[in-house]
Amino acid sequence: MRVRRQLTSTLGSFALAFAFLGAGTATATPAAADPCGFYETGSDAYYNHCTSDGSHVVIKVEVALAPDYERCVAPGRTWLGSATKIQGAYYVGRTC
Repeated sequence: MRVRRQLTSTLGSFALAFAFLGAGTATATPAAADPCGFYETGSDAYYNHCTSDGSHVVIKVEVALAPDYERCVAPGRTWLGSATKIQGAYYVGRTC
Protein backbone atom coordinates (compact mmCIF):
# COMPACT_ATOMS: atom_id res chain seq x y z
CA MET A 1 0.00 0.00 0.00
CA ARG A 2 2.82 2.39 0.86
CA VAL A 3 4.50 1.77 -2.51
CA ARG A 4 1.22 2.48 -4.32
CA ARG A 5 0.82 5.86 -2.52
CA GLN A 6 4.41 6.79 -3.28
CA LEU A 7 3.99 5.86 -6.93
CA THR A 8 0.73 7.81 -7.18
CA SER A 9 2.35 10.80 -5.52
CA THR A 10 5.35 10.64 -7.85
CA LEU A 11 3.14 10.36 -10.95
CA GLY A 12 1.02 13.25 -9.70
CA SER A 13 4.16 15.38 -9.25
CA PHE A 14 5.30 14.62 -12.81
CA ALA A 15 1.86 15.45 -14.20
CA LEU A 16 1.82 18.72 -12.30
CA ALA A 17 5.32 19.60 -13.51
CA PHE A 18 4.44 18.88 -17.15
CA ALA A 19 1.22 20.87 -16.88
CA PHE A 20 3.13 23.78 -15.38
CA LEU A 21 5.82 23.67 -18.07
CA GLY A 22 3.22 23.52 -20.83
CA ALA A 23 1.25 26.43 -19.40
CA GLY A 24 4.41 28.44 -18.74
CA THR A 25 5.61 27.97 -22.29
CA ALA A 26 2.29 29.00 -23.76
CA THR A 27 2.09 32.23 -21.79
CA ALA A 28 5.77 33.15 -21.77
CA THR A 29 6.42 32.95 -25.53
CA PRO A 30 6.58 36.44 -27.05
CA ALA A 31 5.13 37.16 -30.47
CA ALA A 32 7.54 36.20 -33.23
CA ALA A 33 9.39 39.14 -34.73
CA ASP A 34 9.60 39.68 -38.48
CA PRO A 35 12.61 37.81 -39.92
CA CYS A 36 15.48 39.77 -41.42
CA GLY A 37 15.64 39.96 -45.22
CA PHE A 38 12.95 38.84 -47.64
CA TYR A 39 9.87 37.04 -46.37
CA GLU A 40 6.25 36.47 -47.33
CA THR A 41 3.00 36.31 -45.43
CA GLY A 42 -0.03 34.61 -46.92
CA SER A 43 -0.63 37.46 -49.34
CA ASP A 44 2.20 40.02 -49.11
CA ALA A 45 5.95 40.18 -49.70
CA TYR A 46 8.27 42.18 -47.42
CA TYR A 47 11.93 43.03 -46.93
CA ASN A 48 13.02 43.61 -43.34
CA HIS A 49 16.29 45.55 -43.09
CA CYS A 50 17.65 44.66 -39.66
CA THR A 51 20.23 47.17 -38.50
CA SER A 52 21.14 49.19 -35.45
CA ASP A 53 23.10 51.88 -37.32
CA GLY A 54 20.21 53.49 -39.22
CA SER A 55 21.66 52.71 -42.65
CA HIS A 56 19.61 52.57 -45.82
CA VAL A 57 20.50 49.78 -48.26
CA VAL A 58 19.85 48.88 -51.87
CA ILE A 59 17.96 45.64 -52.51
CA LYS A 60 17.17 43.87 -55.76
CA VAL A 61 13.53 42.88 -56.06
CA GLU A 62 12.76 39.88 -58.26
CA VAL A 63 9.37 40.19 -59.95
CA ALA A 64 7.35 37.51 -61.74
CA LEU A 65 6.63 38.28 -65.41
CA ALA A 66 8.13 41.79 -65.15
CA PRO A 67 11.60 43.32 -64.99
CA ASP A 68 13.45 43.08 -61.69
CA TYR A 69 14.34 46.40 -60.06
CA GLU A 70 16.52 47.91 -57.33
CA ARG A 71 15.07 49.80 -54.40
CA CYS A 72 16.50 51.75 -51.47
CA VAL A 73 15.04 50.62 -48.15
CA ALA A 74 15.22 52.14 -44.68
CA PRO A 75 15.65 50.15 -41.46
CA GLY A 76 12.66 47.99 -40.61
CA ARG A 77 9.96 46.36 -42.68
CA THR A 78 9.21 47.48 -46.25
CA TRP A 79 6.20 46.20 -48.18
CA LEU A 80 7.23 45.08 -51.66
CA GLY A 81 3.90 43.99 -53.10
CA SER A 82 1.72 40.96 -53.53
CA ALA A 83 3.34 37.63 -52.72
CA THR A 84 2.01 36.31 -56.03
CA LYS A 85 4.06 38.91 -57.96
CA ILE A 86 7.26 39.25 -55.90
CA GLN A 87 9.56 36.22 -56.11
CA GLY A 88 12.34 37.42 -53.82
CA ALA A 89 14.57 40.29 -52.74
CA TYR A 90 18.15 40.53 -51.56
CA TYR A 91 20.76 43.05 -50.43
CA VAL A 92 23.08 44.02 -53.30
CA GLY A 93 25.99 45.17 -51.16
CA ARG A 94 25.72 48.94 -51.11
CA THR A 95 24.05 51.70 -49.16
CA CYS A 96 21.90 54.52 -50.50
